[in-house]
Amino acid sequence: MKLTRRQTLIAGGLLAASTALPALAADKPKLRFSAVFSDQDIRAEMMKKFSDAIKDDFDYEGYYGGTLFKQGTELVALQRGNLELSNIAPQDFSKQMPEWSIVTAAYVFRDTDHLKKFFASEMGEALKKRTEEQLHVRVLGPTYFGVRQVGLKPDKKINTPADMAGIKLRMPGGEAWQFLGKSLGANPVAMAYAEVYTGLQTGAIDGQDNPLPNVQNMKFYEVMSQIVLTSHLVGFDLLTVSSKTWNAMSPELQKKFQKAADDAIDWSTGQHLAREKELASSFEKKGLKIYKPDVDAFRAYAQKTYLASDLAKSWPAGMLDKINAL
Repeated sequence: MKLTRRQTLIAGGLLAASTALPALAADKPKLRFSAVFSDQDIRAEMMKKFSDAIKDDFDYEGYYGGTLFKQGTELVALQRGNLELSNIAPQDFSKQMPEWSIVTAAYVFRDTDHLKKFFASEMGEALKKRTEEQLHVRVLGPTYFGVRQVGLKPDKKINTPADMAGIKLRMPGGEAWQFLGKSLGANPVAMAYAEVYTGLQTGAIDGQDNPLPNVQNMKFYEVMSQIVLTSHLVGFDLLTVSSKTWNAMSPELQKKFQKAADDAIDWSTGQHLAREKELASSFEKKGLKIYKPDVDAFRAYAQKTYLASDLAKSWPAGMLDKINAL
């Protein structure tokens, strides 16, 4: 049978397309990562270690400093398929799943080990599973970035929440942050982060709460007399991948992907803990008083305050007691 010129052209096109398919199939899927921390952050190095571990399987693109998506918009970007991977604040999860708010409250976690134990427990796994089912994203693990401590200008010894009465403590704006200040026994004052140094200097505020690396970066130690190691909030975000990206992987690749995340997160946690210890020592050398108050008294007061509030209404019954028992 003779082919017409048109049929010959079509056949040739199909042949060309079929020979191009293997080359297209060999292309690695794109993995775009977005975060608000800078490319100088320890967590940026964490992501480099992670991307190196999966470089044979993905074409990784890292975007830092909120250059691709602004803070608070990453979760929706993952859900819409505009992003594959991100580091998301648990507060952002709680906007769509209120039960997440329990892990944003004061003194829920004692330290990084407690944080890790929760996410590896049946409770943590169940929360992650519900998140995957309802929000269509998969949580790979918590990325620790420091414990929030109270820094004060007045030379007043703080041992219990009662000693915080009348202390004007700067907190970020928003109901949840202001309530956190109240749960410490203080009088919370909303103030922009960039104004805190001047606020301490002029006496507009008596103190602020931040992880020690922030105190160093913003030079708050220059206008403070003491740091009270309340350790009231273990700061962490959540390394999260879209369900679409996760479900496209083979079981073997999923295992490799998760291990790469676990290893990178563990490395980053160790780096942050070492940095905090180093900074506490350096602040003492600068003349600041560094001491630990009655943390058990602070924890009991804070948890009682939270449980009596509207914020706790979305918490699963008995979950706080179970977390405390870990």
